[in-house]
Amino acid sequence: MTDSEALIGLGRRLAACRLRVNRTQSGLAGDAGLSTRTLARLEGGESVQMTSFIRVLRALDLLQNLESVVPDAGPSPLDQLRAQRRGRKRASTRGGVRESAQEWRWGDEAASDHRRDDG
Repeated sequence: MTDSEALIGLGRRLAACRLRVNRTQSGLAGDAGLSTRTLARLEGGESVQMTSFIRVLRALDLLQNLESVVPDAGPSPLDQLRAQRRGRKRASTRGGVRESAQEWRWGDEAASDHRRDDG
């Protein structure tokens, strides 16, 4: 499909939507804040500004359908990785105190090794 064919098809579909809700070109153009000529160009498959297209969609109560044309891309892989890192949790502590936070004394190595064997 060429660009021209896509514009013509889009224009025809907009015209069909306008007629389905029984609106005239001048009435819809006025509601959209456009000239009748701009709406006629859009329905005829001619190039118009994107804001004109959006105004017509809004006036026809079709703007919410634009989401299906260009869906939200969602988070990027880098954003997902960052979110995973933020969600990481530390291991729980034994008895509420981490071993590294306890005061170390000479001779505690054997007691520490013994605790690891029991755990």
